[in-house]
Amino acid sequence: MVEIEVANRSGARLDAAAAAELIRAVLRDEGVDEGELGLQLVGAEEIRLLKREHLGIDEPTDALAFPIDGRDPLPEGVPRQLGDVVMCPEVVGDAWRAPLVHAVLHLVGYDHGAEMEARERAHA
Repeated sequence: MVEIEVANRSGARLDAAAAAELIRAVLRDEGVDEGELGLQLVGAEEIRLLKREHLGIDEPTDALAFPIDGRDPLPEGVPRQLGDVVMCPEVVGDAWRAPLVHAVLHLVGYDHGAEMEARERAHA
């Protein structure tokens, strides 16, 4: 099973159980049934700073992905560390599902383009 650690520093409410269910469904469809993933909910200023630091763009965004193992082969007995999704409830509001799917697909190695868009539509 994919273990999901949720940390909410945003002060906003988000259905963490529904988010975890969606994350596991996306990963299952991508052939990933085991691993660990972090979901961090942050405020607009924190996500703006992260986007500036990591992408060089100084503006808030809906979600960012910080992949670790993706689908890389791992030694026997080493748990898969998928990485972290950082999402800003203030930016996404009630439309959090699509940005979450997008970020999770980045964790398993998809880049922007037709293939990723097709995978996103499969989870719409």
